[in-house]
Amino acid sequence: MTASITLDSVAIAEQVRSGAVTAAAVTDAALGEIERRDAALNCFTTVQADAARRAARDIDRRRQAGEALGPLAGVPFAIKNLFDIAGVTTVAGSKIHRDQPPALADATAVARLKAAGGVLIGALNMDEYAYGFVTENAHDGPTHNPHALDHVAGGSSGGSAAAVAGGLVPLTLGSDTNGSIRVPSAFCGIFGLKPTYGRLGRSGAMLFAESLDHIGPFARSVRDLALAFDLLQGPDPADPAATDRPPEPTLPSLGEGIGGLRIALAGGYFREGAMPEVLAGVDAVAKALGATAMVTLPQVLLARSAAFIITMVEGASLHLDDLKTRPQDFDPATRDRFLAGALIPSQLYVKAQRFRRWYRDQVAEVFNMVDIILAPCTPCPAPRIGEDKMVIGGVEMLTRPNLGIYTQPLSFIGLPVVAVPVQRPGALPVGVQVIAAPFQEAKALRVAAELEKLGVCAAPVMS
Repeated sequence: MTASITLDSVAIAEQVRSGAVTAAAVTDAALGEIERRDAALNCFTTVQADAARRAARDIDRRRQAGEALGPLAGVPFAIKNLFDIAGVTTVAGSKIHRDQPPALADATAVARLKAAGGVLIGALNMDEYAYGFVTENAHDGPTHNPHALDHVAGGSSGGSAAAVAGGLVPLTLGSDTNGSIRVPSAFCGIFGLKPTYGRLGRSGAMLFAESLDHIGPFARSVRDLALAFDLLQGPDPADPAATDRPPEPTLPSLGEGIGGLRIALAGGYFREGAMPEVLAGVDAVAKALGATAMVTLPQVLLARSAAFIITMVEGASLHLDDLKTRPQDFDPATRDRFLAGALIPSQLYVKAQRFRRWYRDQVAEVFNMVDIILAPCTPCPAPRIGEDKMVIGGVEMLTRPNLGIYTQPLSFIGLPVVAVPVQRPGALPVGVQVIAAPFQEAKALRVAAELEKLGVCAAPVMS
């Protein structure tokens, strides 16, 4: 049997464990696709071909010796370049951090995927320090959308999303502060999971805004998302935000369907400002699920404003020394946003955090009435690379800061969200957020699996 990386991770691992294909052949197939296509896509900033081949040969040796192999046996995966890889400098999309020494150990998330048999292929392009929604990196160049190369892949985890959508690897890791998993998932037409804040340990991942940062997987199938999420769960004592909640397997729940789940659309703010094709995607998902009820989240505009304040202040605080001594080495757009954050009065930050607590309680009341809320991922399909302004609803606005208008108010209070893709023949895909209450990832994944089963949502390889 010929190795194929157009399959999902579960199928690849089954083939490797059975001996139908070797891990070495799968790894070579992935490296071949990267060599063939990444010059056009610009997903990878580091490719560890030799290390990947060694890891694959070790998996094949263990199989031949009769040893049990993990659930990701031989599966190629890649990571946003803010995760530590032992022996590699973690750059987080920056120029400044290229001067740092190599990481001494893998990030917790990377180590867990490796322990499950995953073969790390390399690191992926991103917005500098994760501050952006387009992955037009000033140092490494833009990542291109596999659906249309002159359009953005989204950000800040654009390399992670495009690598999956383009068929370079079936599984990647990214991070999400204000939408950086959900925006590129929508633009690249794949599945992405932003778990509950604190659900997955972040140690060994360079943070952007500590009280907002999440990590999570991208994949072309819901079962891959669930499998990766299950493998990434567990205590992380080195991350003070990590919950001590025991792992809760979600993969077995995918076959339960959506019976009994109360599903509603987000109204008000989440129906305003989006392009018609985006709302059509949300409505198609709602129709397939039989969802007709609509709920309104309170004070969403204030939530987005507070999220901006917290993001800017916490982001700036991590880079103050470099802003003073090496301002010329930042992407100018990133530098200016950090400088603005450094000038925000402390009382505004405190007020934003107080509002956050109130808002979290108010949204919790909504989840007493429903289990799942549906909302757009973005106000538009992927814009063109270099398109600084866009027109939505007759209003001209800056592109970069407004791609997260529907994601920021949700990550602000750490809600778990599965981004599901709605493909549009002859046009760019759109994405829908499947939102659940804290620690209810299994419910969101069940809904996503039902949509995939119904054929409403799918993530084909764009070759």
